[in-house]
Amino acid sequence: MSKETILILDKDFHTQWTLRTILESERYIVLAVDTIERALTNFQEFEVSGLITEDRIDHTNIPEIIRELKKGFPELYVMMLTAENLEEKEYKKIMNAGIDDLFLKPISTEKILIHLRKGLRHRKVLLQKKRLEQRLSEIKTNRNVQGVDLSRDSLSQKKSFTEKINYRG
Repeated sequence: MSKETILILDKDFHTQWTLRTILESERYIVLAVDTIERALTNFQEFEVSGLITEDRIDHTNIPEIIRELKKGFPELYVMMLTAENLEEKEYKKIMNAGIDDLFLKPISTEKILIHLRKGLRHRKVLLQKKRLEQRLSEIKTNRNVQGVDLSRDSLSQKKSFTEKINYRG
């Protein structure tokens, strides 16, 4: 069974190291980066299942980046960590961008693991649903194609039946 890949996007080396240690002990594949550019490159090179990020990196609005990422990877689980208490308006903005969980630092490792597992289970359900919808669509398409073929067959059968009647007469 393959383990999911978790990307950590955080400027703080200590946070990266701590999260990496926790996640690798749970047998996750962990990629840790400190820039948005490196994070985006990892999304192109790897199948990333989950992202753990802080709310601001180099004065960049991370929720906007998440919103764009979710367009390409709608099933991506995103956990955001912040060192600041957020006003309600900012909280809504972050959550509406597609962040699945938001926590105030410091956060217990147990909470991180619980929410990560929950988010990854949800991701698996979304991926399974997507595969089933694709399969259903293929079945419908094949059924329609077979229906067309049957119509052609029945037309040729009618024609040969008509030809037999005309031939006899």
